[in-house]
Amino acid sequence: MSVLMHACTLVVKILILPLQLSELLGLYRFYKRVFPILTYYVSFSYNRKMDEKKRELFRELLRFSPRDGPLRLLEVGCGSGANFQHYPSGCKITCTDPNPHFKDYLQKSMDKNDHLVYENFVVAPGEDLRVVEDNSMDVVVCTLVLCSVKNTPKVIQEATRVLRPGGAFFFLEHVEADPSTWTYFFQHVFKPLMYYVGDGCETTRATWKHLEAAGFSDLQLRHFQAPLFFLVRPHILGYAVK
Repeated sequence: MSVLMHACTLVVKILILPLQLSELLGLYRFYKRVFPILTYYVSFSYNRKMDEKKRELFRELLRFSPRDGPLRLLEVGCGSGANFQHYPSGCKITCTDPNPHFKDYLQKSMDKNDHLVYENFVVAPGEDLRVVEDNSMDVVVCTLVLCSVKNTPKVIQEATRVLRPGGAFFFLEHVEADPSTWTYFFQHVFKPLMYYVGDGCETTRATWKHLEAAGFSDLQLRHFQAPLFFLVRPHILGYAVK
């Protein structure tokens, strides 16, 4: 299967040469203006299909609320704010995303979810959250982000830095499938195409390994099959305590 997989991947790479050329010429940056529009509308379908899982995950947020005030939450790679409806009332939200073109769609989600208090929107990659102080957050949330960041361990390290002792890093991510499956085969074959369609998304990341190696005091992690397109069906969800 390995030889066939590499041969098929090579064919895909040849077919997407125009996309690679557009990136080299700087034309691909225009897609970053389009991507927030696509993400905003796709998020409605994703939220509908994943509503039960998101409720299961985010009902644990209140466990990390401080006794003397509202929950302080940082969302890394907030996109269009697809998680806002699941956050507890009065929660103070700081949002970061490397793509500034999400701002208009983020504002739409803010307007719909007036049960939250919005502190700030910062244009920054997850690997560099220097604008957020050490030990200043009760919770950091990261959903469908670790598939496209440039340095997953660094993002987790930054999340840990800004969390207070006893705070938690919440995650929901699509991941690499079991190597014995055809899903794994096609994840690797179409990886070059998915990179461009998904603005840096990689379908072959074993993200759980980075979480297990990060040194959290407690890690609650579960694998499951999401009711989605087969390439992104393998998922993990859970939270990790600093």
